[in-house]
Amino acid sequence: MAWFKEWFNTSYYHLLYGDRNEQEAAGFVHALAHKLQINHTHSAIDLACGKGRHAVTLNSHGCKVLGLDLSDESIAYAQQFATNTLQFEVHDMRLAYSGAEVDFLMNLFTSFGYFNAPEDNLNTLKAVHTMLKPKGVFVQDYLNAPKVKSQIIPQQTIVKQGLQFDIQKTIDNNRVYKTIRFEDNQTSYCFTEQVDLLDLQAFEKLYQAAGLQITQVYGDYQLNPYSPEYSERLILFSEKI
Repeated sequence: MAWFKEWFNTSYYHLLYGDRNEQEAAGFVHALAHKLQINHTHSAIDLACGKGRHAVTLNSHGCKVLGLDLSDESIAYAQQFATNTLQFEVHDMRLAYSGAEVDFLMNLFTSFGYFNAPEDNLNTLKAVHTMLKPKGVFVQDYLNAPKVKSQIIPQQTIVKQGLQFDIQKTIDNNRVYKTIRFEDNQTSYCFTEQVDLLDLQAFEKLYQAAGLQITQVYGDYQLNPYSPEYSERLILFSEKI
């Protein structure tokens, strides 16, 4: 089983990352919706939607939203928010969702680049191309690889609800590995997250191969200009060509 399919579907994953800043996430989606002038005439997909926090906020701007994620546990949780204009389905992002043709497609919070096979990055972007309407807009929010490389924290310990997560980060072959070890009920666990350190130039090549054209590049959730050295994020707007 792929590491992400196993790890993302555990309760421990959601415990470790459960304190993500909901206000910041909502503010980011509001900023995107304002910038793109999203309204009730539009449709959108939140690809790798997790438990649905971005999809719910996007839907509040009136557009019809479909949240897709590989984790059935996450989708089961997100179903509580489902309405006539907000739906959730278990789906592999490397494949186009049958019948989808939307105005906007979002892939947020570094939900990309963790595949075992490098060609799956391109397969995902080709699926994005298929699911967009002509001139449809793809928004991708990714880590800023140059800053991650320069400021990586090799070891840290995080305690959540009495569980101690010992975390080690390394970089090898332009990929960051985050090994997470912990014990619960006298059982030892170890999961290793893997994410490609894709920079802007790498994305430009992938997008070109997938039929996407980058139109805007931002560096944080307030949509300020991108700086390889200082920006917290790499946020890309692109159009289907």
